[in-house]
Amino acid sequence: MTLRIAMWSGPRNISTAMMRAFENRPDTEVWDEPFYGHYLHRTGIQHPGAGEVIADQGTDWQAIARRCLEDPPGGSPVFYQKHMTMHLLPEMGRDWMHGLVNCFLIRRPDQVVASYGRVRPDVTAEDVGFRQQAELYDYVAGTATTPPLVIDSRDFLMNPRPMLEAMCDQFGIPYLGEMTSWPPGRRDSDGVWGKYWYDSVWKSTSFEPYRDREPDLGPALRKIADAAEPFYQSLYRQRLVV
Repeated sequence: MTLRIAMWSGPRNISTAMMRAFENRPDTEVWDEPFYGHYLHRTGIQHPGAGEVIADQGTDWQAIARRCLEDPPGGSPVFYQKHMTMHLLPEMGRDWMHGLVNCFLIRRPDQVVASYGRVRPDVTAEDVGFRQQAELYDYVAGTATTPPLVIDSRDFLMNPRPMLEAMCDQFGIPYLGEMTSWPPGRRDSDGVWGKYWYDSVWKSTSFEPYRDREPDLGPALRKIADAAEPFYQSLYRQRLVV
């Protein structure tokens, strides 16, 4: 029986490093942001390499959702999917999510907005996905027998191994030491957008130690971060604590 894990994150989090950790397991295959092409096609947002992403990922969200519920191409027993919350647009159905183990990866809004704002100066509240993440959590929690798993990036980076052990325990799979480190460089599983966004991950060999940062945000970015804070706090109260 295949375990299909959907990790829902916003941008500028540790989502790609988390994908590395799971891909380094010999029993796991990963899928990097399946709905990115549909998102760019529908919104018209000009991300780096947008045309290439659309061509690679496709624009039929229903077909992509069906693939999320299938076994991975190589037949591995664990299928880890890295999803961005803002990619799940309002017109896209949610029922297919019931076939996945849905988890949520969160990070402080001021840190997300500061990091994303350095890449896209015209960042908006919709770009960073906090509202969408809270709505998805409420949707999943409303039908789940147990609350969905929530991982705060600060908590995780302070104690990667205990957090991974606790996550694996909740998933019903053994923790493996290979999850805490990996070879540097790109992987075939990385999205075609990796050359624009994954430079730091390609240089990494493990999770970076947590550094406490207090970003100096201008008025526009501060407004976005403040608006996102209640959504973040609603999930933060549900986070995994080890």
